[in-house]
Amino acid sequence: MSVGVLLLIGFGIVLFYLLGTFFETPMKILFKLLVNGVLGGLALMVLNFLGVIVNFSIAINPLSALTVGFLGIPGLVLLIALRLVIV
Repeated sequence: MSVGVLLLIGFGIVLFYLLGTFFETPMKILFKLLVNGVLGGLALMVLNFLGVIVNFSIAINPLSALTVGFLGIPGLVLLIALRLVIV
């Protein structure tokens, strides 16, 4: 192999490494938001399942699921308070 080919291979490896580290953090954040959104949606489903007893429900959409997923229990309490105040 010539020196030019070795330099191109080395440049490709360095470029691949830099792109991998550049996209690693945003992908971790997106994955965490996705997991939290799914868990928030499950929490809303449980709330709606138990809310049938007292005729209470909250719409499950991406915004409410991410609110509960990102904020946790305070987010669920926030959505309950908003539902009680607005309706």
